[in-house]
Amino acid sequence: MSNIEIVEVKTRAQRRKFVNYPNVLYKDNPNFVPAFYGDDMADWDPKKNPAFDYCEAKAFLAYRDGEIVGRIGAILSHAANEKWGTKRMRFSQVDFIDDPEVSKLLFDTVEAWAKEKGCNQVHGPLGFCDMDREGMLVEGFDKRSMFITYYNDPYYNEHLANLGYEKDTDWIEHMIPIGGWDDPNYLKLKKIADAVMKKTGYRKVELKKRSEYKPYIRKVFEMVNKAYAPLYGVVELNEAQIEKYADKFIPLINPDFCCLVVDENDNLVAFGVGAPSMAEAMKKNRGKLFPTGWIPVLKALHKNDALDLFLIAVDPSLQGHAINGIVMEHLMRGCIKMGIHQAETGPQLETNTKVHHQWKMFNLTPHKRRRCYIKNLD
Repeated sequence: MSNIEIVEVKTRAQRRKFVNYPNVLYKDNPNFVPAFYGDDMADWDPKKNPAFDYCEAKAFLAYRDGEIVGRIGAILSHAANEKWGTKRMRFSQVDFIDDPEVSKLLFDTVEAWAKEKGCNQVHGPLGFCDMDREGMLVEGFDKRSMFITYYNDPYYNEHLANLGYEKDTDWIEHMIPIGGWDDPNYLKLKKIADAVMKKTGYRKVELKKRSEYKPYIRKVFEMVNKAYAPLYGVVELNEAQIEKYADKFIPLINPDFCCLVVDENDNLVAFGVGAPSMAEAMKKNRGKLFPTGWIPVLKALHKNDALDLFLIAVDPSLQGHAINGIVMEHLMRGCIKMGIHQAETGPQLETNTKVHHQWKMFNLTPHKRRRCYIKNLD
């Protein structure tokens, strides 16, 4: 008889343990980077996460002899199932020790709830929406993670395969080298950007204060709804989510790493948002901003050698017209000003040829690969 107990997370104290478990499991791994603790806590609170307007969710902890040995979340996105014509349950924020009995019981629990809710497939790791972390790391275990992505040991993938999960899709992350003002890639981008702006009359928004960005950041997420709509598992952000993510991004904004391109009527036609890497800062504060965790974050925002690229998009009706060159030149110029030598993209679907094409001039090789698994239920 198994001595492992699966406990549903119902109290705030349990939620703290659920959110903190990766910090315990990977405390000695130099490539693991914690997420923002407060954000993860809020994500599982129906009062704070507007995605609960269209999602149901449960979280579970696995205990052995009083010690946590695993965790898993389960999310039923009614909006995603309705949009994509599926009956799927998402698994999310899964971590476990290298013990097949632990992983089996965790996934058995999610699959049982999935069947109870009428689902015929389980897939993940995915979040409540596309702004959340997604994908299990399958390549790049020796590379430092980003705070917006998961980290996991290689054995997770072996466990998933043994449990009957197969690849559904992959995301790829790239590391982009940044040179100086004489970098041929920068000079090429500047030439493209100047030519596009001259030809179209498009311009970059010049703002001085963070408070001035809020109306534009709302437009950013409205464009996300349009530009990202065809991508895997994506559902439209509702008004409350747009407000939430706008407030979340504004404190990270540096004009050098936020490019907003508008037409003559001030309509947003393209954007790109990045920030100096938070990886080292998040390792120092273990994902907690208070009471003093904000200090390394503030330092990272002002002195860094790496950039995290969060979002980049062009209005779907204008894609293919080199407008993204304006955005890329702006971000690269910001990197050169700050002395940043490399920029890392977030996960990009391997099937998203348009976004991969824009990096071809850098002659990149994939930096990391992560996977969304799927399993058909009997």
